[in-house]
Amino acid sequence: MKEQYLFPESADSAGAYAPDFRMEEWSERDRRYLEPFVTNPDELITILRNLPPELIGALCSRASRAKASLLRVLLQEYVYPIAEGEDRALAEELEQTIDLLRERGFKNILNNQRAQQFFTRWLSQYGDDSIAQMTGTHMVCWGISQVAMKFIEDQRIGLEPIEKSTRYVNFSAKTNGRYLYYIPQPDLERLGFLEDYRATLDYYFDIYSALVPKLTAWLGQHYAESPSVLEKKAFDSLRGLLPMATLGQVAFRGNAQAFEYLLARSLRHPLGELRWIAQTMRRELDKEIPSLLLRLDGAQSGAYQQYLVGKKRRVEEVVIQAESDTLAKTLQLPEPVSMPEVSCIEHDPDLEIKLAAAILFSGSHCSWKTLEKEVGRLGRGDLEGIIRAYARDRTARWQKIGRAFENSYLRFEIVMNIGAYRDLHRHRMLTQERQRFSVHHGYDMPAIVREAGLAEQFSSAMERAQKLFFQIEPHDPELAQYVVPLAYRMRFYQYENVRAFFWETELRTSPQGHPDYRFIEQEKFRIFTDIFPLFKELLFVDTGDYRVARRGEEERGERRAERIMEGLRKHNEKNT
Repeated sequence: MKEQYLFPESADSAGAYAPDFRMEEWSERDRRYLEPFVTNPDELITILRNLPPELIGALCSRASRAKASLLRVLLQEYVYPIAEGEDRALAEELEQTIDLLRERGFKNILNNQRAQQFFTRWLSQYGDDSIAQMTGTHMVCWGISQVAMKFIEDQRIGLEPIEKSTRYVNFSAKTNGRYLYYIPQPDLERLGFLEDYRATLDYYFDIYSALVPKLTAWLGQHYAESPSVLEKKAFDSLRGLLPMATLGQVAFRGNAQAFEYLLARSLRHPLGELRWIAQTMRRELDKEIPSLLLRLDGAQSGAYQQYLVGKKRRVEEVVIQAESDTLAKTLQLPEPVSMPEVSCIEHDPDLEIKLAAAILFSGSHCSWKTLEKEVGRLGRGDLEGIIRAYARDRTARWQKIGRAFENSYLRFEIVMNIGAYRDLHRHRMLTQERQRFSVHHGYDMPAIVREAGLAEQFSSAMERAQKLFFQIEPHDPELAQYVVPLAYRMRFYQYENVRAFFWETELRTSPQGHPDYRFIEQEKFRIFTDIFPLFKELLFVDTGDYRVARRGEEERGERRAERIMEGLRKHNEKNT
């Protein structure tokens, strides 16, 4: 096999991969207000602390739409409105709180050394991961690539991310004269591609920046929507021009065990960016939960890290030495596609029998084997009747179908563009595995881009991407992922139970969704119900076609906010 990987023995060299720009420029006043609430206002990765849970939740939820960093949002929307507000008594309380936290620190006030000693003793003596699951923290990462973000978010359990949307935020702005994309400079210099990389990615962003106002104007001539909706439709349609190197913002809530595993996965990863992220995360996490990460320093953790990073290499060595003279070649040869594809490559022929047995199991006292056998003897009408009765009176998709539907599985293989995949990647109650981001499967161009007469410029960026990708890939296929625009397709599979299938297809076919992933989920629905027609009447799947997604979403959002505020007002009145 041609692929070659560099497996660093440690993260000691990771500092060379840090992005070469600052997140924000803070005034002294900004710093005074930020320092009690974040571990490091000058670092691209920082930990939130000393803030009420509701405020942290509200702040982190802004990660998807905020143009500025979340730290700037914290100042502008939460701190300064109090400090500069008309309620001077409240402003004085804030000042006193800031002074107390700056002078003494929350940890010193409550003296958490005893808790640290407890965690350290139990983790060292018993290695009880359940202890590490009971506490955690919130982390904000500003300025990490889409490649790194997807790697981190691959971790399904213990981490809850909210990332910056490419659909609703304009990425044409520059910081210090530069577009926001990641440059793995040491590797590009070593391979001699640094200048080509910069020129090519600048070209993507130049095209994106030029087409956003043109497409927005065209949409305004053809659709009677608000300027805000039309602008976001332009961002949405042109996000395929953004490369996987595009820097974004993501907020995580994670428990200590999940952070420990993330660091173990990343500290020796072949991508220098991930090693830098892991090193920086560790430094900031040590300021909040140091006792919970001590195991990372031991020899056992070092061996574990080597095991994790070496899996791919070890398998490749076996493949090279295999007796088969076709396996290695097959793994190297891509199977190109000309359009998005969905196929159900595995399903359980006894799916309905297993679901019906599971429905009846909790009300019985017999074994599963006996129950499944009895259900298998039922006529078609009785079998369907059990399943229908179980789902009856379910009136909306947010009313989750029951756990019995977790007892049979489906495997779908999907080829779709990377931009839309980012939305499906968020689903966790299933097994997903993808191939590397590449240009091997062609790209999608939104119909609106063609209709607006912008296809030639869009295609020119895709052609530049293909040329640079094929230059880098033979040397370092991991590194080549950074240059791939989001319009290019990628292949992955989903192995999910029927309950997870219900949740995903119903959610991702709603009218507010992106047309690209709505098509994928509609195809999954069509294929599944062709095999098992009964479920067509049980699923709340929208098969309509909507040219402008999120129609009316702003108005619905305002109504939801009004209902929540009214409910909160009544709650506060009741409890005061």
